[in-house]
Amino acid sequence: MNSELANLQKNISLANHTTFRIGGPARYFMAVRNSEELMAAVKWAKDNSLSFFILGGGSNLLVSDDGFNGLVIKMQSDSLSVVLRSTFAPLSMNSTTKDLEKMKIIVDAGVPFGRIIMETVKGGFSGAEWGFGIPGTIGGAICGNAGRLGQAIARVVANVTVLDENLKVKTLSKSECDFGYRESRFKKTKEIILSASLLFAKKEPVKIEAVLNEAKAVIKQSPPYPSAGCVFKNYNVKGGSDVLLKNYPELAGRVRDNKLGVGQLIDQCGLRGRQIGGAKIWEGHANYMVNVGNAKAQDVLELIELVKKSVKEKWGIELEEEIRRVGF
Repeated sequence: MNSELANLQKNISLANHTTFRIGGPARYFMAVRNSEELMAAVKWAKDNSLSFFILGGGSNLLVSDDGFNGLVIKMQSDSLSVVLRSTFAPLSMNSTTKDLEKMKIIVDAGVPFGRIIMETVKGGFSGAEWGFGIPGTIGGAICGNAGRLGQAIARVVANVTVLDENLKVKTLSKSECDFGYRESRFKKTKEIILSASLLFAKKEPVKIEAVLNEAKAVIKQSPPYPSAGCVFKNYNVKGGSDVLLKNYPELAGRVRDNKLGVGQLIDQCGLRGRQIGGAKIWEGHANYMVNVGNAKAQDVLELIELVKKSVKEKWGIELEEEIRRVGF
């Protein structure tokens, strides 16, 4: 066996590697610490005709009860470098404080998102503080364009370096990433995020603290049980022609940034607290499903279908899932 695959493991429970604490075993499992180990793992999977899946922090995932019949590669790289510049040209003896008004962070995909927040906030830079408490890695955040409080990670992305399906490394600009609401090209392609360059700007500490406090308030309202985060994407309001708002004009006052929270729509279907097996629609926020004890992926799937059917019947709209399914 290649020395770079010396830490290859078999039949590792994926429930222990996801925030939902649900899922069967990975046939093969390997933690990688850098791009070289990642490329070796992917090549090994391809050479052995195995499917592979890249695992970050394990949030926003629902893993099959049967697990994953292939190689799960867990990103544990932790390289992060910070550059303070206005133009990102070399500093000279004549540089002023204005040359330090921007921060560039070059970060490996496996670095926890929380570390980015810590680095920027302590330096007085804005752009990530809204994400306080969001689990997972920066690679996962970019893939799903994680967001909160009307902001999203795409706003600070300068470029993303990926490994394509031919094992070639290339760098993509922000526009090439095709970011959308909880979307990016990486959900549709077989490209693997290796690293990213993120740009942040100086901001008054009091303004950063205000957003940070808003994020902390959101976290305090999160469920005290294992979950994958919000199950469904918020509803995208389609301007004045939106059918949902035409049929239910009373919902217009709840729209924020052209999005309508679907938790309230689910709640008004009478589903708050509904439980199947060990999976439950959380009483505190109906867009969360929680694992209240030994939940199976099948329990969650049945709840998802119940919610979709109920919302379609009551409100006439199709809900889109935010969580990703693995091993189905």
